[in-house]
Amino acid sequence: MFPTVSLTAFLLLAVSVAANPIVVRKPSVSLSFARHLNVTGAHDLVQKDQARAKNLVSVSKAKQSGTLSSSAVVSVGVTNVGVVYVASVGVGSPPTSYSLLIDTGSSNTWVGAGKAYVHTSTTVQTTDRVSVTYGSGSFSGTEFRDTVTVGTGLVIPGQSIGVASTSTGFAGFDGILGIGPVDLTLGTLSPDTNTLIPTVTDNLFSQGTITSDLVSVSFEPTTTTSVKNGELTFGGTDSTKFTGTLTFIPGTGTFPASEFWGINESIRYGASTSILSTTAGIVDTGTTLILIATDAFNRYKTATGGVPDAATGLLKITSTQFNNLQSLFFTTGGRAFELTANAQIWPRALNTFIGGTSGSIYLVVNDIGSPTGSGLDFINGYTFLERFYSVFDTTNNRVGFATTAFTTATTN
Repeated sequence: MFPTVSLTAFLLLAVSVAANPIVVRKPSVSLSFARHLNVTGAHDLVQKDQARAKNLVSVSKAKQSGTLSSSAVVSVGVTNVGVVYVASVGVGSPPTSYSLLIDTGSSNTWVGAGKAYVHTSTTVQTTDRVSVTYGSGSFSGTEFRDTVTVGTGLVIPGQSIGVASTSTGFAGFDGILGIGPVDLTLGTLSPDTNTLIPTVTDNLFSQGTITSDLVSVSFEPTTTTSVKNGELTFGGTDSTKFTGTLTFIPGTGTFPASEFWGINESIRYGASTSILSTTAGIVDTGTTLILIATDAFNRYKTATGGVPDAATGLLKITSTQFNNLQSLFFTTGGRAFELTANAQIWPRALNTFIGGTSGSIYLVVNDIGSPTGSGLDFINGYTFLERFYSVFDTTNNRVGFATTAFTTATTN
């Protein structure tokens, strides 16, 4: 999920820390984000997302069986990413600024892929080594504890920081700010393999900076290469960013989706065509597309008339087919969330960035690479989340969705 190529798009996002655990009306602390679109040729976007999905499953199974090691790595010919979100995060006192990828699908925070780690008076080295393998990258190094600063004045003392001695797949960036479930850190330390590493969100909560252990995400669909298009809120939700009410979905108990921000949902095309029966999957900002089980993808392909495109790996439809394209309904938590026809297509103004042709129409729903019943049968990625406000609630083990002003936008 990590890029090794030059950046082609920048979209600034604001991130705020809430004083109120439910609603943040005037965020007191913000952190700027940049969205980067990084693809270099045929199938990069699809291969990146499928590689990430395979790695999530394989590492989870290796942890469950007690065999987590380098053999759990999924090797694929992809080292870049379709869409990532990057924040400038300070480490140390005085802080050195690092460009870190924001990831809800992993939970370790680390630096050193690009800019070297700078030791200061707050730097404390532990006795552990640390390593993490991702779908299209990895790092290994030494664990430190240090002061982390995000935004203006938000200071987290004693945060675990991995400092990479080796890393792959991170050219142009310094590391990761991991905000996934804390259990994902299990097995990443050595020799303390059974030790959990509190995430940045966990420490903000335990240190009393925020009053609820959750993080909320607001994105907006866009077809331009430089625009403010979102907000990340620690400790609460921002009611100005969504419409109506939030629906909270309990975390799934199905493995391996349960290891991540996993939920149960079904997917319907139009009024009555079932694409995916109720099953387990995950919500993930680190995945660009909407991935569904192979058999469900085949049903979607039939319903839409989409044809696999050799240049992009995406389904391609004609203008007539687009005019007839029905909404997808994601039913979860007793509520159906409608993904309109416009929301199912890649932004046409950005076709050339994914190896496509100008004026063509490509669908953002694709094959996860395994049949229904794997325990992780879908991933609601960025192209879903840019249409719905989302909440990742550690305290209550649940994910929340709400509609936004952009749910039915015709941006693409």
